[in-house]
Amino acid sequence: MSFQPVIPQTGLAGWRFLERTIERQTGVFDTKPELIRDTAYFEANIGKISSPEQLVADRRLLRVALGAFGLQDDINNRFFIRKVLEGGVLNETSLANRLGDERYRELTRAFGFGDLAIPSSKLSDFGPKITERFRRQQFELAVGEQNEALRLALNAARELPSLAASPDSDKTKWFRVMGRPPLRTLFETALGLPKSFGTLDLDRQLSVFQDRARSQLGLSGLSELGDQKMQDKLIQRFLLRADGGNAFSNSSASVALDLLMAKRR
Repeated sequence: MSFQPVIPQTGLAGWRFLERTIERQTGVFDTKPELIRDTAYFEANIGKISSPEQLVADRRLLRVALGAFGLQDDINNRFFIRKVLEGGVLNETSLANRLGDERYRELTRAFGFGDLAIPSSKLSDFGPKITERFRRQQFELAVGEQNEALRLALNAARELPSLAASPDSDKTKWFRVMGRPPLRTLFETALGLPKSFGTLDLDRQLSVFQDRARSQLGLSGLSELGDQKMQDKLIQRFLLRADGGNAFSNSSASVALDLLMAKRR
């Protein structure tokens, strides 16, 4: 029987256990035969790929490519993925730039088919970089099969440092959070926002995110998430709420007031 992540508890206790054991657990997880076969095949063959058409024609390569960016559910949407990759990201009107989910832009930027004379797939270190991402995503998915909240926490722990270190403006960073479904879900839950929150226009959402992050977390800007203590505070708050920590929940009236104030700005 192949190894699956060990998660003896939920919530904060489960998270602390994962933090203590993740290096050992991922080391064992990476020895799964199927994972070894998939990553070895990708590294051996991705250098032969020169176009999106060639990539989507090889299901094994496409599975790793999409999985590395959390887009594994699009494995059967080959025409769509091909069009996303062909347009690149340098043109502001490209398909990748028009999509709300930033993971498509990240995928497109990584491969460079629509922007570079020689795509990144031809670089000697490209295969190992993508397969490392794929391994981590696969581990997170395996964790999510047992506990979705812990999967989202792992995803945040992986993505927040680079988001915080980005030279982008705070506004742009928040839009990046909004464009990444796993991160967005974590922030919405941690800040006690309702599911209907996403129906507001983006500028109003931005105001509420910033206001609530400041009032509930003491977070004046996303660059502060480079501080491990602040990152821990966010993830802990998310896990408490996700695990039913009602003591940290906001009243419906409080949520409604925040949304109303955002509309008036």
